[in-house]
Amino acid sequence: MNVLVIGNGGREHAILLALKKSKRVEKLYCMKGNAGTAEIAENVDIDYMNTEAVKDYVSAHPEIDYIVVAPDDPLAAGLVDELEAMGKRCFGPNKAAAIIESSKAYAKELMKKYKIPTAESETFESYDKALEYIRKKGAPIVLKADGLALGKGVLVCETLEQAEEGLKEIMLDKAFGTAGNKTVIEERMRGLKYTPGEEVSVLAFTDGKTIVPMITSCDHKRANDGDIGLNTGGMGTFSPCPFWTKKLEKQVMKTIMVPTMKALNAEGRKFKGCLYFGLMRTDKGMKVVEYNSRFGDPETQVVLPMLKTDLMDIFEAVTEERLSEVKIEWEDGACVCVVLASGGYPEKYEKGKEITIGDIGDTTVVHAGTAIKDGKLVTNGGRVLGVVAKGKDIEEARKKAYSAAENISWENMHCRKDIGIKYREG
Repeated sequence: MNVLVIGNGGREHAILLALKKSKRVEKLYCMKGNAGTAEIAENVDIDYMNTEAVKDYVSAHPEIDYIVVAPDDPLAAGLVDELEAMGKRCFGPNKAAAIIESSKAYAKELMKKYKIPTAESETFESYDKALEYIRKKGAPIVLKADGLALGKGVLVCETLEQAEEGLKEIMLDKAFGTAGNKTVIEERMRGLKYTPGEEVSVLAFTDGKTIVPMITSCDHKRANDGDIGLNTGGMGTFSPCPFWTKKLEKQVMKTIMVPTMKALNAEGRKFKGCLYFGLMRTDKGMKVVEYNSRFGDPETQVVLPMLKTDLMDIFEAVTEERLSEVKIEWEDGACVCVVLASGGYPEKYEKGKEITIGDIGDTTVVHAGTAIKDGKLVTNGGRVLGVVAKGKDIEEARKKAYSAAENISWENMHCRKDIGIKYREG
């Protein structure tokens, strides 16, 4: 089979690396891709948000048998619908189902309607009414831009002053563009013993009939060590989550995962693809923080390397609604991804810095924001590379990842030094 993966970040490189292992895949394509994807796939220099250009390319290349639409923006725009209308088989939800990520307000209403556990919240289109609500509720409080914001549209405000400034930033200053036209304001969930909640990411394959969770992972969203600084798209991940148990998985399947799949079906929004559950362990049980309608980034970088089953078999089973027939197996051990970013990310940063990669041992370098310029590997984004390492446990994997990261450099490179440490106590 010839497979086209749409997207140009670390997630897409990780998907391609997993598909490369498949005995059933002959040739890989990536639109637009990066310097890393170019090593294993044919990069296609087309803007994947230009639907007509994508359709023209696919029409001109009938040898492409299957298409994976990986990023949130084209899913929300309905690219899967357009490709399926052309007779192409795809992995990824249609526009109707992708709303579970593209509108946080919709997701909250869905959870309220079907009694899926989540934080108490209200949604506002009026800045004045939102401000009044914040002053009534007080802090700590969480503000979420309704639409897609590159994983950065969530503000956790510890004080009323921070909340008022954050609301102005989202709704008046339009820091996240039109994503902030509507804002979800929710309670700050508390963890066990009233500490900040412990979060876990659970990606799941679903064909709308069956839902199968993948191994768990934990993200580090803040820019700096100790989970301080600005929210980012993710500075690193590790798998599995130390506090996750079979008992917890059974509970989450019963109260969150299956009810979500059924709720979307009941709303006429059958979800086929990867449904991402951002969950929090609170003093009142497991609750949903957010949904994503696709593989997470950088969660994918630590989940897919542990997959033993042929990924292409799973993709096709999802498309053909026969996921229940596939036995999905995982390797034992752990995996850690340390993200290497451009200095200044997630705010202002420079591109075009030459990257030097030395001895990385048996780790894998997953490319995100990279390009080839004048024959040299250079930075081309905020999150540039992910160093992925496997080990018998998280400690061994993180040591390998950091050892390799020491042999990679460019001007103003930045990375967190504490990836894989949180929740160590379980």
